[in-house]
Amino acid sequence: MKRVTVYTTTTCPYCVMVKNFLREQGVPFEEVNVQRDPVAARKLVETTGQVGVPQIEIDGQWVIGFDPDAIMQLLQR
Repeated sequence: MKRVTVYTTTTCPYCVMVKNFLREQGVPFEEVNVQRDPVAARKLVETTGQVGVPQIEIDGQWVIGFDPDAIMQLLQR
């Protein structure tokens, strides 16, 4: 099983869409709310160079934004 982490904020509609999509696909994931966790937020920006959310990490590979096709491609590798 691939390890999936979704980086979100409280107010992001696309974050909700990503979480709902993963649930519909039966994919377990860990959520990190960068709005509540400034250390994680800083680490995320250092890692990907992106400040926007959602960002989805799938076994060390990144998908920026709500992109179901890219998410499924990484999950099926």
